[in-house]
Amino acid sequence: MRHLLLVSLFASLFAVGCGTPKAGDSCNVTGFLCASGTAALECKVGKWVELPCKGTLGCKREGDVVKCDMTGNVENDACASSAERKGLCTADGKATLECLDGTLKKTNVCRTCMVSGETVVCQP
Repeated sequence: MRHLLLVSLFASLFAVGCGTPKAGDSCNVTGFLCASGTAALECKVGKWVELPCKGTLGCKREGDVVKCDMTGNVENDACASSAERKGLCTADGKATLECLDGTLKKTNVCRTCMVSGETVVCQP
């Protein structure tokens, strides 16, 4: 069973200047932007880092909040600092992924995986 996990990323209120930032560009702000319908950008340690939003809802900005649907993300995808130590089920519902040091890592293999509120439940 596939469950929806949206990571809400608080967008900072700032002027970007000329052009749209892209992964690898320098930055000196805090916050997130949607780079496209399937990716967000986070300013980490002075550089914009691309974060995949592979779920069906992709990346959307709603007011001051950037929402990134990570339900389709896979092991070794980058993840946001706001998702650190949080988990989700793999798209096939057979494992859990946890954001560790900015990268999704497989943490459990399950018979079934489901999300209940903010808790990931892995049935061995």
